[in-house]
Amino acid sequence: MPEVREFRLPDLGEGLTEAEIVRWLVAVGDIVTVDQPVLEVETAKAQVEVPCPYAGVVTSRHGEEGQQIPVGTPLITIASAPVPDGAPGSSGSSGTSGNVLVGYGTAATAAPAVRRRRTPPLTGTVPLTSGRPAPAAGPTAVISPLVRRLARERGIDLHTLRGSGPGGLILRADLDRATRPEPGPEPAAATRIPLRGTAGAAAAKLTRSRAEIPDATCWVDADATELLAARQALGEPRISLLALLARICIAALATHPRLNASVDTAAREIVVHPDIHLSLATQTDRGLLVPVVRNAGTRTLQQLHDEIGRLTEAARTGRLTPADLTGGTFTLNNYGVFGVDGSTPIINHPEAAMLGVGRIAEKPWAHQGRLALRQVVQLSLTFDHRVCDGGTAGGFLREVADTIESPARLLRHLRPAAISGAHHP
Repeated sequence: MPEVREFRLPDLGEGLTEAEIVRWLVAVGDIVTVDQPVLEVETAKAQVEVPCPYAGVVTSRHGEEGQQIPVGTPLITIASAPVPDGAPGSSGSSGTSGNVLVGYGTAATAAPAVRRRRTPPLTGTVPLTSGRPAPAAGPTAVISPLVRRLARERGIDLHTLRGSGPGGLILRADLDRATRPEPGPEPAAATRIPLRGTAGAAAAKLTRSRAEIPDATCWVDADATELLAARQALGEPRISLLALLARICIAALATHPRLNASVDTAAREIVVHPDIHLSLATQTDRGLLVPVVRNAGTRTLQQLHDEIGRLTEAARTGRLTPADLTGGTFTLNNYGVFGVDGSTPIINHPEAAMLGVGRIAEKPWAHQGRLALRQVVQLSLTFDHRVCDGGTAGGFLREVADTIESPARLLRHLRPAAISGAHHP
């Protein structure tokens, strides 16, 4: 009566506990030889062929392609059958593999067998061995099918390796050592920069902004030639360009208050702030800082100039207080100082928008029906799309651009002797 054996999914090594059946390589009724791959499985590490340690006739298959199965699950049932002369597994083979699969070793009484693989292999890779007998000391200690597959792919004869595992078990590390190139110079160690202090706080805020705020950006080019001329006409002491841009930004927020807002996610409400507290993105040796000009909407142009100067100097010298860095409702970011034309800045959470100003550079421009060289600046507005749509954002940005191109309507009341008395246009 034929002996019936059940072959189960062996231990695949490296802590793997399950695999997915990718493809059956044998069908019921097929004759298999010792160590013939009977199916392909995919683990969390790789896709491998699983060889059967028994020879005989496949009487049943267990599991369907695409099914996840744990280690120890029956794969196929084999009934012993005569193996034709000259076929792998003949010539005195006991019908079991001499190779040790982890958790499924051959019986202690089994004699070392000639380890053969059917030819050609289904994968088209080089066979593991040349068909010679295993060393007299005992069978080659081979672990998971993953190791077998790696050995085939690398052209390694497992009989030439001395395993470093228990009882001479061949591990993946043994294959790696066998194919490791000659050691070269040690790679330079990576420089690690801790994210703590100012940098850590900025990183956390930027991450939260990107995670919570569905932002969008619109931009426009503007002719800043007249703005620079107006600044020159104001005389001395010179008002900073950033103060002029702040005044223009504040005026546009007065007519587009929806952008001077934040979102209360818990209450599902948009909070429109009655006062404008203007945040200023400032690059320092300590990283990016964003001090706040409080009540910017009520300050004169000269007061804006003075407060911006105070905050900028305090940021550079490390003298900003916590009150100087909190409570902003809208951010002005002059990244033009870095010599760049445009950017898509990340919103300063929990604010709803940020106006970015690029460098002012001489460019060809259509002016009064003719092509001329003009001082051109690119403006970008990044806004929280929950707070407003593109119409509101575009209207705000267009007003800023128009005022930059024709600043007289904003600055018409300003003269060198009356700068300190300036207010809203």
